[in-house]
Amino acid sequence: MKKTMIRLVPIFLSILLCFETGCVGNPQQADSAKQQQAFTEYTNRIFCSEVVSSTLNMHYNLAHPENYGIINYPVTYGKISAAENDEASVLLENWKEKLRSFEKGELTLSQQMTYDIMSDFIGKELSATGYGLYDEILRPSTGFTSQLPVLLAEYTFYDEQDIKDYLGLISITPDFFAQIMEFEKKKSEQGLFMADFAADDIVQQCNNFTEEPESNYLLSTFDSRIAEMAEILTQEQMDAYRVQNRKLVLEKMIPAYRALAEEVAALKGTGKNSGGLCGLAKGREYYCYMVADVTGSDLSVAQMQKQTEQQRKRDMEDMKAIAQKNPGIGQKCANYQLPTEDVELILQDLQEKMQQDFPKAPQVTYTVKSVHPSLEEYTAPAFYLTPPIDDISQNCIYINKSKGDEKLKLYTTLAHEGFPGHLYQNVMERSSGLAPIRSLFGSSGYAEGWATYVEMQSFYYSDVEKEVASYLQKNQSALLSLYATADMGIHYDGWTLRDTIDFFQGYNIVDKQAIQEIYQLIVEEPAHYLKYYIGYLEFLNLKNYAMKKYGEEYSNYRFHQALMKMGPAPFAILKEYLPRYWEE
Repeated sequence: MKKTMIRLVPIFLSILLCFETGCVGNPQQADSAKQQQAFTEYTNRIFCSEVVSSTLNMHYNLAHPENYGIINYPVTYGKISAAENDEASVLLENWKEKLRSFEKGELTLSQQMTYDIMSDFIGKELSATGYGLYDEILRPSTGFTSQLPVLLAEYTFYDEQDIKDYLGLISITPDFFAQIMEFEKKKSEQGLFMADFAADDIVQQCNNFTEEPESNYLLSTFDSRIAEMAEILTQEQMDAYRVQNRKLVLEKMIPAYRALAEEVAALKGTGKNSGGLCGLAKGREYYCYMVADVTGSDLSVAQMQKQTEQQRKRDMEDMKAIAQKNPGIGQKCANYQLPTEDVELILQDLQEKMQQDFPKAPQVTYTVKSVHPSLEEYTAPAFYLTPPIDDISQNCIYINKSKGDEKLKLYTTLAHEGFPGHLYQNVMERSSGLAPIRSLFGSSGYAEGWATYVEMQSFYYSDVEKEVASYLQKNQSALLSLYATADMGIHYDGWTLRDTIDFFQGYNIVDKQAIQEIYQLIVEEPAHYLKYYIGYLEFLNLKNYAMKKYGEEYSNYRFHQALMKMGPAPFAILKEYLPRYWEE
């Protein structure tokens, strides 16, 4: 399974449900400074309102919410309700009208970009009205319940209030899981419940987490974090918190996962579709919305299919040319050696070699950890947890040792998750002075597309022969393109398992069991591979655009510098603003 960066799961347009009317005053000002100030106040209020709608979301966005005027807030995971769509649509329209009341030309360059990003978001979400029950909260890799244990295990304690919030979240987990199951029951009633094999995966995942309650890692990780609070807590307080956490994990968290497993198992068999989304009424339309939302691309699915096929053809032709010039390339790719497989040394090597192509990042600390055994089966080979916008020192890369990353695969995986991938991109974003509200509009296609784009570059940073690096990079790109084509084939064109087997066999991938696993993963995680591959292609499109536009003035360094200044955005907006940031 391709690597993923864990991000918090937004709960049904929560960003829209915190809209406050009348918070701007009168933005129709001739004076640019007043327009800019009013826009800043407006977006900051939206940010503060939204960020408290999920305590988990708030904590991973802000290390010190009090610095943003956030003092009193409810401890909550958010709300799940398919009935909120009508209300959300009204608020979207109101938000759109408020946004239009600003004179965009009077705003700063960064504010204008924020304006366009918000407008784009509104348009996409309005097009999704009526699809509430098509969403799936329970997914084996990117679903809420699959990500929650890691997010809780990495919940940093900055002060005692964080401990109280953390324990509060565990205490309300059973109630929130009950909301999830009410939603799943409504999906079941409408024939929109997941396929049987997906239900089996969710049940197994829950069982893995609850298998040995007394050894659950939410106990040991909490104890470790509490021990680091000795400067602000007494021994008596620390002991009391340990006892409270143990009680809550064993009496709230574990039973919540067990109950969820039982209820999902009870709904097994009620789903009417075991294939792609296009097998549902209006499923193809929903997939198109999802693809646009996930990738940040304005290409149609048909255009994505064409470009994916074209890039795959180029990569495979390049591989053929390399093999013709180097008859022993296969043996070389199997037997090459890297100087080290030490994670810390690899990350240092990447930081040194990337300097020719990328602006230097601020000095930050990071930790590398192993995925807990109970999560290995359903966790990606590696992932990165994003830092709060007000504390870029909190960086953590997880390695899933069960996936067997080694040699160049380990090297490129660390480039994807670390430098110049997720860690680098997030640190640059956090330190570039972007408005807080921009952290709410991150695109999976931008994040994973960037990490895949630089992962491909990292093959050439490694200490292997150039033809070996090129051959392996082209192979990786081509392989990922196959998954992307299968994703679109299954969900947009209605490929069956037989169709999928035939497709992969056309590329000499003949292991039917492996192909069935790929098929089921794609059914469970629509557009999952597209955020990597289409995002990657969109960065290549941007790069080609910049190379043609600037000719001899083009350099990778300047291109990447402009991207880091702009921050995450839909790709059409990045292309529009690239010339203006290029000259800054």
